Amino acid sequence: MNNILLKSYLRCKRKAWLDLWGEKSLKSWSAQKSIHLITEFNNFNKFTQGKLFHGEKGCEKGFQGVIGLKIKDKLNSGLEIEIQPSLLVKTKGKSIWGKYKYLPAISKLGRRTNKEHLIDLALCSILLEKFQQGKVENGLIISSYKNKINLEKISINQKLKDKSINLFTDLNSSLRENIPNITENRKKCAICSWKNYCDTEAKSIGLLTDVDGIGTKTAKSLNNIGINNIEQLATADKYKLTEKFFDLNKRDPYKIDKFINQSKSLISGLPIDLKNFHASADILIRIKKGFFVFDIESNPDENHDFLYGILSAENIKFKYENCSYQPILNLTNKDNAKFNSIIFEKIYSKEYWPILHYGETEKITLIKLAKMNNFTSEEIEKLKSRLIDLHLIIRNSWILPIKNYSLKTVANYVGFQWKQKNISGSKALFWWIQYKNTNKNTFLEKIITYNKDDCFATLEIAKWYLNNDEKFLNKN
Repeated sequence: MNNILLKSYLRCKRKAWLDLWGEKSLKSWSAQKSIHLITEFNNFNKFTQGKLFHGEKGCEKGFQGVIGLKIKDKLNSGLEIEIQPSLLVKTKGKSIWGKYKYLPAISKLGRRTNKEHLIDLALCSILLEKFQQGKVENGLIISSYKNKINLEKISINQKLKDKSINLFTDLNSSLRENIPNITENRKKCAICSWKNYCDTEAKSIGLLTDVDGIGTKTAKSLNNIGINNIEQLATADKYKLTEKFFDLNKRDPYKIDKFINQSKSLISGLPIDLKNFHASADILIRIKKGFFVFDIESNPDENHDFLYGILSAENIKFKYENCSYQPILNLTNKDNAKFNSIIFEKIYSKEYWPILHYGETEKITLIKLAKMNNFTSEEIEKLKSRLIDLHLIIRNSWILPIKNYSLKTVANYVGFQWKQKNISGSKALFWWIQYKNTNKNTFLEKIITYNKDDCFATLEIAKWYLNNDEKFLNKN
């Protein structure tokens, strides 16, 4: 029983149980966890200026930062516990080692400080006080943004300590029981190493939160009116359910129709066309004389777009080898004007070609770059008119038998396969961080291959959409 399990428990009760009792062969590698560990070490190393030492001897010698320390003890409740503080930071004070003591510190990704961070610091402080025989009034949260270290001091009071002990007691009870149910907040599962294991069970029981658009609150509202799984939702009377749903929480009643159709599609494995929106004729006219596909790779924690991928195709029916792909790398995030010029030089080499993209990120990025290049409002509006958001078009035109409408999920559905196995945006970001740490071009090559395939995936979705939309229009 340790603080690492408690962190898992705060994210998901089931995850903590599986981390302790689960079959490890069913656990998947997590790019996000690896990113966190690499970022954590880099942050600690920068913060302590490389003065890190491993284990208890580091405390005895008074090193500025100590990692790898384990402390075993009992809480007031009698529960045995082991803590593994991410980092101990030397500060003024009194302890068994002399006129200094240590504070617990953690590293975080992103800018948001959450309950997990606070509880981890509080629990570590309880055992650290006894271990060093010195008071711990504060903990530290270390993060980085644009290569600068940020430090947040957290006051650790008795209320926070008591809360951490209560949660640890709850964890102990949970781990002695049967495996907890799958969390209804399935967004948490996206980066979990037990995702594939839980996905299999979720599919077998028809979990409502596996329906696109249904979150925890909506699922509970549906439960309250007698809908407990996907099959029940698919066979529900649309008008009766809409009336009950609207009376219950006043949410948009028109969503019920979408939820029912999405459930039907998941069960049947067949797509459902939405007859109220078909843009294929307009798209065919716009891309007839050629088009670009635009896709970027970013490190959101550093606000750094490190790769802009531009695919050029003169015909929608072109084979991959007939398309031209240009990766534009921005390795330092410093000389942005230079890279902006290269990007706009490329997309204005064919001024009237539309620009296909999947999702809002690419649109937001291009407009931001245009503003940095002092485009006029008229020029920005012309640029916007060239953009075709394929994600929006697919969602408005079809209901597909899939759990979400991300690029990976839709492209896999239409039959596209990435060259690299088990690929994701998180894995590309992991490769980028590896490149920054090692300067090895093999990681850049992997990222470029991934981005190129993302462009081809967007192209493949466009082909599927036009082919299937054309069939629908011919029937009608």
